[in-house]
Amino acid sequence: MLRTAIERITNSSLTDSQWLQASLPIRDGGLGVRCVSSLAIPAFLVSAASTVSLQNEILANCQLPECHYLTEHLQKWSSSFGQTPNPLPQKQSFWVRPGILLDRATFETSLTSAFQQATYLAATSRHSGDWLFALPIASCGLKLEDEAVRVAVGLRLGLNLCVPHQCRCGASVDARPAQLRL
Repeated sequence: MLRTAIERITNSSLTDSQWLQASLPIRDGGLGVRCVSSLAIPAFLVSAASTVSLQNEILANCQLPECHYLTEHLQKWSSSFGQTPNPLPQKQSFWVRPGILLDRATFETSLTSAFQQATYLAATSRHSGDWLFALPIASCGLKLEDEAVRVAVGLRLGLNLCVPHQCRCGASVDARPAQLRL
């Protein structure tokens, strides 16, 4: 549903690679539209890790088996990222970051053209995604027009922003903005 929404906003079809980029955090060149499937296990693990000491205090006089859900998900996470932390960290960033780095590396290997690499470098440059953090408050002039959002998202993801056509002046118009042709 998220992918479809972004495709409708940008009036474009996203490739799998572009969708992977969109699902990266903003600081990593994405739109911060995170996939629930990539957050589920880390969210469970940080929740479990942050309540272990409280559970131990409450259940100090009880003989209970170890939580098989925690063990199962910890093993799944550890097998994916090659480490088993001890003690369990209580920050979600610890649990999420290895998956982000894996997705980012996968995306970076899919960049085949100079255009794609330049677009991604621009998207990962410092402050390039600050506009995504702005609250859309129209009375303060902080609301982007729909077309501005479409173009900004399209530029960030390297989408074709229009259909190649002949301009009224007679010039050929490419699908990408002129300043992005490499």
